[in-house]
Amino acid sequence: MGKDSLTIIDNRTGKTYEVPIFHGTYPEYGSAIRTADLRQIKYSENDFGLLGYDPAYLNTASCQSTVTFIDGEKGILRYRGYPIEQLAERGNYLETAYLLLYGELPTAQQSDAWTGAVMEHTVLDENILKLVDGFQEGAHTMGMLVGMLGSLSTFYANARDISDEKAWDVHIHRLIGNVATVGALVYRRSRGLPYVAPDSSQGYCANFLNMLFGLPEQAYTANPVMERALEVLFILHADHEQNCSASTMRGIGSGRADPYSAMAGAAGSLYGPLHGGANEAVLKMLAEIGSKENVPAYIERVKNREVLLQGFGHRVYKNYDPRAQIIKQTAYDVFEVTGKNPLIDIALELERIALEDAFFVSRKLYPNVDFYSGIIYQAMGLPTDMMTVMFAIGRTSGWLAQWREMLQDKEQKITRPRQVYIGSDERDYVPMEER
Repeated sequence: MGKDSLTIIDNRTGKTYEVPIFHGTYPEYGSAIRTADLRQIKYSENDFGLLGYDPAYLNTASCQSTVTFIDGEKGILRYRGYPIEQLAERGNYLETAYLLLYGELPTAQQSDAWTGAVMEHTVLDENILKLVDGFQEGAHTMGMLVGMLGSLSTFYANARDISDEKAWDVHIHRLIGNVATVGALVYRRSRGLPYVAPDSSQGYCANFLNMLFGLPEQAYTANPVMERALEVLFILHADHEQNCSASTMRGIGSGRADPYSAMAGAAGSLYGPLHGGANEAVLKMLAEIGSKENVPAYIERVKNREVLLQGFGHRVYKNYDPRAQIIKQTAYDVFEVTGKNPLIDIALELERIALEDAFFVSRKLYPNVDFYSGIIYQAMGLPTDMMTVMFAIGRTSGWLAQWREMLQDKEQKITRPRQVYIGSDERDYVPMEER
């Protein structure tokens, strides 16, 4: 039996080094060395030591985590060990959020207390409503959401208190409750509609649908199919390991910024079309294709590198994204209520051809979560610019779970990646008249 270590020979000096290897829960999915151990490998006395160079962190583990497990080759996604398929079929969003944050599914008593604490914070200060009014009608809802999240810390006297876990819980309840109301507010503002007050007697998703589509001072009952679809979508979006926005949440939080500011940064990361904005990009692509008959021509344009195939492929998954399969079924449930979104026929034809074409199969390009989620939200009656806002609301619990875990991790320090400098050597300043 070999040792759990790596022997490195530095051919520059002939010296040999032994670096310990450590494992996670599943060693077969990858083991790690601490890159700080490479610092001992030096060419000379003045050498800083060897660095690991890894643009975009393609093969760098920034933390040890117990929150989410992904096997991209097999299409596996689990929250705290629970398969995403089981949570989406049997669970609801708030109990999934509790699971992500605290490690276990809540008991009935814990669930009641947790739900009550979150729903209490769906009610916002009147001054926050005034702030929303400062945005122009028609402004992109995601831009408004980022601005609103960043401002929240100014409304709470204890916003910067992250001294203990009791303080964290206050911020967690507040943000999960606030983000739903803020998400509805920016939608209503963008359309010039009057705001609808939250109703804490309803469930989280039912209340959110009320704030989106209800009328002021008039009772609104969410369609059960639509409510369930929203529960499923929020569960599927809740967390996804160390992605761009989760890493941003951890990075900002590592400087001990308040979680409201950290979440604004995470939402800003999500805004981009390579991340959460991909569902918006998918809808634009499907609209551009226009009809099922135009799909083959569009596929050829993709092969010729003229356009991108949005909603296919993923940094992690080299198989069918398990979330995409669940969402695909959810789409048909929603269509039973709303009528079929005509874009679904284009999407299905695009998927069919792509999954049979050697060009895409060889590159392991499969539909991801963004491919169908936007179609569902559009069928619900939401405009394209709300797609990433919906993603952000669901992802809030995951961001906060990552933030909470980071604060508990004694190994974590303020995030500061190293660089390999390739710029000019020292040079002397030249006066302007001599340049």
